[in-house]
Amino acid sequence: METSTDVLIVGTGAAGLFCALHLPPSCRVLCITKEEMEQSDSFLAQGGICTLKDPSDYPAFFDDTMRAGHRENDPDAVREMICNAPDAIADLLAFGVSFDRDAQGFAYTREGAHSTSRILHHDDLTGAEITGTLLQRARERANITLLPHTAMVDIVLQDDVCTGAVVRDEKGQIFTVAAKAVVWATGGIGGLFAHSTNFPHITADALAIALVHGIAVRDVSYIQIHPTVLYASSPGRRFLISESVRGEGAVLLNAAGERFCDELQPRDVVTANIVRQMQADGTDHVFLSLTHLDTQRIAARFPNIFRTCLQQGIDMRTQPIPVTPAQHYYMGGVRTDTFGRTSCKHLYAVGEAGCNGVHGRNRLASNSLLESLVFAKRAAQDIAEALPSIHIRTSAVQQAPYQDAAALRAHYKHIVMEAIRKGDAQFYDKWCHNADTNG
Repeated sequence: METSTDVLIVGTGAAGLFCALHLPPSCRVLCITKEEMEQSDSFLAQGGICTLKDPSDYPAFFDDTMRAGHRENDPDAVREMICNAPDAIADLLAFGVSFDRDAQGFAYTREGAHSTSRILHHDDLTGAEITGTLLQRARERANITLLPHTAMVDIVLQDDVCTGAVVRDEKGQIFTVAAKAVVWATGGIGGLFAHSTNFPHITADALAIALVHGIAVRDVSYIQIHPTVLYASSPGRRFLISESVRGEGAVLLNAAGERFCDELQPRDVVTANIVRQMQADGTDHVFLSLTHLDTQRIAARFPNIFRTCLQQGIDMRTQPIPVTPAQHYYMGGVRTDTFGRTSCKHLYAVGEAGCNGVHGRNRLASNSLLESLVFAKRAAQDIAEALPSIHIRTSAVQQAPYQDAAALRAHYKHIVMEAIRKGDAQFYDKWCHNADTNG
């Protein structure tokens, strides 16, 4: 079976939806996702989204981003992200996104490695507010078709040009989608890890397929471990305790109840401090305390975190929260330019799936949603300009290699984990040795 569309977008998180919404109404857009539409990591984002409050903040915003990334960031990508931030926020407001406000206007907050407060938020459910609103707008567009429970298993290449993708529907049927352009918005790699804040189905699909086909990748071993997730002894997805909690004044305590580090350093620095402290204490977690803060304000500021902790028997107004590091974000990915273009013609990658170097070795807090929106919009603009000169090319697909879904998934996982090991064996041994590599 084969179907066709003008643009195929794989993924329905913030990047995929923002890209779809910025394509012209005359463009037929098909968005597919492996699970339900709402099960993207963008929905899980808590802390907020960075913005450029005014031109005077540009130098500090730029330096904060570069410093957090160990100055391995691509400066052109950083400039594009920051300079386009006000337009991205304006687009969100026009789509109906709501941000918290105070008497002065937007209620900006601060997170680790930021020199000032420049983060917009909606309670501690910013990702759900942004992505949910974008999904609602996409459902209203006649030219956008949303298809859940449909997984990409490969791309179709003809003469080194991407002409579509091979997909599997919820009944296990294999078919091709011919398209003028394909956009990878598949997210990161968290599903490869036993302990991650990501949904388990986020399994680096785009990266694996790029490695198979020799499409350029970048910074494959640049994986961010978030310092503070809610401690649990059982395996499964970890609940994030947002960096905004530390930004509002929470402190990290060791087993003796003593503060042991500066909580507002970049994430990789705080993670390293926590790991050293756990080793010194002989424990598998530390504590994050808000008990010295205004308890009523804290409960109102972080209602989702407050409810989740209460469900685990922890009242964060009076008790410290047990926390531990876990895999959180992927700075690497399929190599792109600042328009999301990959090394394969008519194939784009946006959001966490793509890597233009904007984050360097370590992402600055709350730059993820901003990065996703800015470069997804630029990809949409580039696609819109190119579409009139592209013709859909159909192609039959050999189904045999794709019939065994579990075997293919395990094969792709092995390819990605091996690439990470080759990129940084020390990181692999420290963080990836307990990853779920059984498919």
